[in-house]
Amino acid sequence: MAGHSKFKNIMHRKGRQDAVRSKMFAKLSKEITVASKMGGPDPDGNPRLRLAIANAKGQSMPKDNIQRAVDKGVHGEGDDFFEIRYEGYGPGGVAVIVEALSDNKNRSAGNIRSCFTKNGGQMGETGSVGFMFDRVGEIKYPASAGDEDVVMEAAIEAGAEDVTSDLAEEGEGHIIYCAFEDLNEVATALEGALGEPESVNPTWKPQNLVPVGEDKAGTLMKLMDALEDDDDVQKVYSNFEIDDAVMAKLSA
Repeated sequence: MAGHSKFKNIMHRKGRQDAVRSKMFAKLSKEITVASKMGGPDPDGNPRLRLAIANAKGQSMPKDNIQRAVDKGVHGEGDDFFEIRYEGYGPGGVAVIVEALSDNKNRSAGNIRSCFTKNGGQMGETGSVGFMFDRVGEIKYPASAGDEDVVMEAAIEAGAEDVTSDLAEEGEGHIIYCAFEDLNEVATALEGALGEPESVNPTWKPQNLVPVGEDKAGTLMKLMDALEDDDDVQKVYSNFEIDDAVMAKLSA
């Protein structure tokens, strides 16, 4: 029975990983299609598509999937998607920004409001928490791209504004920030110096972090998971900070 149980557990984990991967590819495909539909199929002349394809490659999305998504946008297939931003508060008073691509605004608003309500949060009006974040460009590189000095020099030459490289000590990599409007130019320059990045994204960077204790952390993580699991949601941003020991308990 022990062997059978272990097999079942492995298959369950694999099934969950495959489901997460499939959902991630679906969201990447949607962004590629929208970018292609709006700005054309040439990444060199369409910065949004260039970023979308770079992120898809960073997640090991097959080339055929990427091309199908581009072609779908070129031919105007599928529904028209609207870009929508939702804002609200989660457990512990943390601020949450949700970016969605949806073909049905009413459905998306209802689903996202439900996620907040069922997980100790409250959806607010647009702008209710956005002022707590800065709109910037974010470029991620693995630790293998180089040590802190190498990445810092490349970032300065590319016109970036900030680099966080302390994560590299744990093998997690470097995060480079730049002005939102300079993202494509900085990413291109960095690719020439450091190679292809793991991801290139516009992001909402919190100005300050809100500590969340163990009593609220579990519910907050359920809220984040529920939002990220929604098919219309592309990205979720927040300003929480949870102690590593608490996160380890939640992951156990």
